[in-house]
Amino acid sequence: MNDPVYIIGLDLGTTNSIVAYTEADADDIEKAPIRVLEIPQLVDSGVVESRPALPSFVLVTDGMDTAPDALALPWNPSPPQATGEYARRRGEEIPQRLIASSKSWLCNTFVDRNAPILPWDNTADKSGIPAESKLSPVAASAAILRHIRDAWNHLMAGSATDPDERLRFENQKIYLTVPASFDAVARELTVAAADLAGLANITLLEEPQAAFYAWLAATEGGWRDAVTAGDLILVCDVGGGTSDFSLIQVGDEDGDLVLERVAVGNHLLVGGDNMDLALAYALARQLAESGTRLDSWQMNGLWHSCRRAKEQILSDAAIQSQPVTILGRGSSLIGGTIKTELTRETIESILRDGFFPACGREDRPAAAQRAGIREFGLAFEADPGITRHLAAFLARHPIDGQLAVPTAVLFNGGVMKAGLLREHILSVLGGWSAEGSINALPTRDFDLAVARGAACYGLAREGKGIRIRGGLGRSYYIGIAASMPAVPGMPAPTKALCVAPFGTEEGTTTAISDREFVLLVGESATFDFLGSTTRTDDPIGTVVEDWTGEIDPITTLETTLEGENGQAIPVTLELTVTEVGTLELWCVSTVDERRWRLEFNVREH
Repeated sequence: MNDPVYIIGLDLGTTNSIVAYTEADADDIEKAPIRVLEIPQLVDSGVVESRPALPSFVLVTDGMDTAPDALALPWNPSPPQATGEYARRRGEEIPQRLIASSKSWLCNTFVDRNAPILPWDNTADKSGIPAESKLSPVAASAAILRHIRDAWNHLMAGSATDPDERLRFENQKIYLTVPASFDAVARELTVAAADLAGLANITLLEEPQAAFYAWLAATEGGWRDAVTAGDLILVCDVGGGTSDFSLIQVGDEDGDLVLERVAVGNHLLVGGDNMDLALAYALARQLAESGTRLDSWQMNGLWHSCRRAKEQILSDAAIQSQPVTILGRGSSLIGGTIKTELTRETIESILRDGFFPACGREDRPAAAQRAGIREFGLAFEADPGITRHLAAFLARHPIDGQLAVPTAVLFNGGVMKAGLLREHILSVLGGWSAEGSINALPTRDFDLAVARGAACYGLAREGKGIRIRGGLGRSYYIGIAASMPAVPGMPAPTKALCVAPFGTEEGTTTAISDREFVLLVGESATFDFLGSTTRTDDPIGTVVEDWTGEIDPITTLETTLEGENGQAIPVTLELTVTEVGTLELWCVSTVDERRWRLEFNVREH
């Protein structure tokens, strides 16, 4: 393949996906023109328009609820699904056929994320979608990426019959963003989705870092005047499905300012989706008080309608309310609709008081009241109070032995468009700081910043701008069974062995070569893969005997390694952080030339 013409930043968002790009031969991230791709997509039946955001929704159809040519696109007259704005709007009417939040499903450890399980349906009256029409979380993410690839090629690479191969999307250098809190398995699945969409030339980048690169570029070199050595910057990214926190520290090396990402938060499934649902329940209560009760099918549609109304209100300060329409059900409402209204006052009170409550630095998220049986689905946070999660995050990552309180905040994500919420968060953080006030770094566009920043990062990787020191956002461990005499009724305890320390950079291979382990080959064996965002100082080879509460299970690697049945092989361990940003864990024989790669098993238990 020839050298890429463009560097592309691709924000595969929970709610919206964005593409930004710049010329690969640009000189500097502070001067490079960053463009946002206007993505052609269906906005109504048979109507195609170009918009800067592609809503991350996939509509599964069976041909019965859409006209034959309703889904036609300029590059595909009969696509298997609808993706984007039309999928979102039509999904409000037939929510049982809508795939939403596929990115969040990539993190769900209770399902086979390669199995066709979406649209997910927990209702008693099943959707009736045949299994062959459903998609896996990986395939749903790939469908969104495939639409973006085809849209780019249609616009940028010339005719379908004689395209310019140098300009095709898959031949550019693509930086695909993921939440900082994505663990190794979620990252691997994201790469698998990209590969399924025909995108092999990708590199992963954390979304908060991408947002920070966008800010660096927007200052046009003035960032050095906006921060000083010793500053601690919180990137607070609250998007459609998740809340993501990162800390970036400003340091000084020989008179030059340097930037280092020093902490990453846990994966928090609380964001715009939760807020939309809270708004839907508020409107449902109002309707119930006037004698109109909604069933689960209508509630699902109301949820999606509230999302659209909320985004319209928050995007324009002049809009004080938006109408919300719910399709009727039952013989008395054939062809009828239910109408209500969502107001700015309702949005601001529910979001501010319910999701960003005033709290102290010692407050923590409330523990869930565990039910013996609960409905299956996404593992949303039990406590929606994002400010309490923020207090817990800062407490877990002290700086120089002191509670980490940022000196500045960079806001990102669609939820943070609301100035009222930004000011409220700054007020809460100011109450935790001895200085009493915290600055907000200016954000040019809360929706587009991550994609823009990813393109800037691509230039920085080539030496055309300052790079944030980052690497792995957590320490990784593998479980090893303790060598001890057998005790009746007591299994051998599992110790956690650090195989990749926090901050290990891409392209690095770490090895534990001064210690041997025993590897079982030729029969089924399991390997526990673990991670921690709090134990950031463990060097490679550290053995942690009591790791409860500090180190969390990520996945079980279950496999039968090639070899003589039941043979025990002395091995050393080796872990590579690939240039793409994924992990490869190897067992290396000390008696011959054999090597075994431990494959992630994404069918969790």
